[in-house]
Amino acid sequence: MEPLPNSRTEPDGSAVVRVLSYNIRSMRDDTSALARVMRACDPDLVLVQEAPRFFRWRKKLARLARAADLLILSGGAPAAGPALLCSLRTTVEHTEDVLLPLTPGHHRRGLSTAVVRYGAARLGVISCHLSLDKAERHEQCGMLLDRLAALDAPHAIAGGDINDRPNGTGFQRLAAQLQDCHAVAPWGSPYSWIRDEPHRRIDAIFATKGVEVLGCGVPVDLPGVTADDLRAATDHLPVLAALRIPAG
Repeated sequence: MEPLPNSRTEPDGSAVVRVLSYNIRSMRDDTSALARVMRACDPDLVLVQEAPRFFRWRKKLARLARAADLLILSGGAPAAGPALLCSLRTTVEHTEDVLLPLTPGHHRRGLSTAVVRYGAARLGVISCHLSLDKAERHEQCGMLLDRLAALDAPHAIAGGDINDRPNGTGFQRLAAQLQDCHAVAPWGSPYSWIRDEPHRRIDAIFATKGVEVLGCGVPVDLPGVTADDLRAATDHLPVLAALRIPAG
């Protein structure tokens, strides 16, 4: 497997940014393995789903961020589970946690959002965990797209546990307006859910059209990421992308 490009700032002011999307199952599994996977992926941004939301949730998320050499950006309980972590390379302009409308009988869903900069490159970011219900998920995809536009950044990414396959109506609603990063530049494995058959691609990273996708996929053969740690860390596999963000 070809290595993904490392984070860097280019002479033209653009920035190569490494983005990780990861459902961490409320840190109910092996937190040390989870932190090792995150560190090996060397991300600038981590789009977390199922962050701790209840008793001492801030301390739990802070412990993970510290172990992974990252900082908490936003999310957790105020976003109903999604969260954002970042490296020290990240300059933060704005954060906001958004709760989506609650459908009676369903789980509350939300979005963790931010606008960040890497030198001259400015980027809107959303972490999401969408509904298991097809109709509700489709509506939430529209809300996510609206929120992404409302960040008013020249370039933006969104990612998370979509709970839908690439041929699903919700996934396709996102892919109609955004780049599906793995489809644009496949790297690693496509499958983020392998706990049963068939294996599925239900976690994804999307980017607006001006972002150059250098590679995206599940980092199954990345140095420092072991099969044992991936199994022990949580029930999903992470999705890692390298993206070149234009200046401006």
